[in-house]
Amino acid sequence: MCMALIIIPAYNEAKKIGRVLRDLFEHGFKDVVVVDDGSGDVTGEIAASEGAVVLRHALNRGQGAALETGNEYARRQGFDTVVHFDADNQHDAGDIAPALEFLKVGNLDAVLGSRFMRANRLPVSKRLLILPLARLINFLFAGVKLTDGQNGFRIFGAAALQKIRIEQPRMAHNSEIVGSLKRNNLKFAEVPVTVYYHEYGQGMISGFRVVVDLVKSLFV
Repeated sequence: MCMALIIIPAYNEAKKIGRVLRDLFEHGFKDVVVVDDGSGDVTGEIAASEGAVVLRHALNRGQGAALETGNEYARRQGFDTVVHFDADNQHDAGDIAPALEFLKVGNLDAVLGSRFMRANRLPVSKRLLILPLARLINFLFAGVKLTDGQNGFRIFGAAALQKIRIEQPRMAHNSEIVGSLKRNNLKFAEVPVTVYYHEYGQGMISGFRVVVDLVKSLFV
């Protein structure tokens, strides 16, 4: 029997985490862990009040580190499948069940979400800078061509969960994961997902940090 754990890395997402969790619970996903990555607000308290398991980092360590904390929790608790899901209400909980079925039917070890395999309206900074650069670095770093190299929606089956250890603490973990999948001869494929961008004015500073992390990933 497949035991799937939803892992949500969260940093200062008090305004959105409750809505994200309620949507997941309404879709029937009861095993949810929120990794509060050193938030300065009440993200963790809200997540706990909604019924999620909350793991806390004393300091902000980055999304990659938060995901690995969640993965390690899943290993210790005996889960054989994990779903990485963002805390900012950009992902659609309705995409999880079809993606889990895709993993099973395709006999895959991992599934990576792609916003380019479905009609999604993207901010200019992502469409013209961050995502093309991510695709290029995934190809240079891992020799893998993906339509979407920077998507926080992914699923690890049992083999991927056991073999992959995320060492890149911040956004370069996306490329690191792709490289680890290939080096470990794990079977993976992309699946279409919906991404909602609620505030188009956001993200230029964080986008620059993503670019810096992606470039750094080429030299580690």
